[in-house]
Amino acid sequence: MGYKLNLKSPKTLNEKIQWIKLYDRIPLRTKCADKVAVREYVKEIIGEEYLVPLVMITEDVNDLSYSYLPDKPFIIKTNHDSGGYKIIRDKNEVQDWNKLRNFFSKRLKTNYFHKSKEWQYKDIVPKILVEDLLQTKTGNIPEDFKVQCFNGNPEFIQTDANRGSREHTRNWYDKNWERAEFVWATKLKTGEETLPSLNETPKPSVLEEMLELAEMLSKPFCYARIDFYLLEDKIYFGEITFSHDSGFRPVVPFEWDRKLGEMITLPKT
Repeated sequence: MGYKLNLKSPKTLNEKIQWIKLYDRIPLRTKCADKVAVREYVKEIIGEEYLVPLVMITEDVNDLSYSYLPDKPFIIKTNHDSGGYKIIRDKNEVQDWNKLRNFFSKRLKTNYFHKSKEWQYKDIVPKILVEDLLQTKTGNIPEDFKVQCFNGNPEFIQTDANRGSREHTRNWYDKNWERAEFVWATKLKTGEETLPSLNETPKPSVLEEMLELAEMLSKPFCYARIDFYLLEDKIYFGEITFSHDSGFRPVVPFEWDRKLGEMITLPKT
C-alpha cells in the first residue's frame, strides 16, 4: 500500500478494514458472509421478495446431477468462499458432470479464512446452493450495484461493466449519483485495473429504495458493502461483503483513503 499499517490508531479505510478483519468478531458477520444463512437475515430485515429464488441447498456434490437440477438457467455457488460458482444456462450442454462435481468437491474442502484471513469465513459450514439465474430479456446477467456503507450509512455505489474482459471498467458514484472523486480499482489477472469508464452508468430508477435497503442491512456493522442486482426495476439481494478487496487495494488519491476512513467509527474492544 506504500505506507506503514497502523492498527493501534487506524485512520485510512484500508487500515480500518484490516482492524475489522482482526478484531470485530461479532457472530452476525459469519451469518451474513454465509451465502445460505444470510438469506434468513435478508428475509427478516427487508423481506423474502428481495431474495433470488432458491433451487437447492446441499452438502453432497452428487446432488449436482442432470436429474436433480432444473430445466432452466441456474447458478451453482459455494456458500463459504469467494469465486466458487458456475453458471449453467442449459444443463443439456454440460459435457462433463464429474468435472463439475470435482470443482465443487475441492471447494467444499477448503476454508477461505486460511487464504484471506477474513475471520467471518472461518466457521462457515461449507454447503452448495443452487439459485435461479437472473437474466435480462437479451439473456445477459443483470447489472449489479454495490453499495458502500459506513456505520449503517450508504454513501457510495460501485458499478461494473464488461466483466471478464480486459475492458472491465468500474464507475463510482455518491448517493446523489454524482461521480465520486476517487478511484478504488481491483487488479485483474491480466494486470489491468478496473478504472472508471468515460460512459456514465444510468441512474437506477429505484436508487432510493436500494439505498434504504442497504441502510437496513448494514445497520449492525461499522463497514459493509451491500450488493444488489437490478432486473427490470426489481431489486434482488446479491451478498454482503465486509472486506472489499480484503483492504489491499489503494484508494486514489490517497486523501480519499483517509476521508473514507473517517466515515467509520470502529467499535470498542
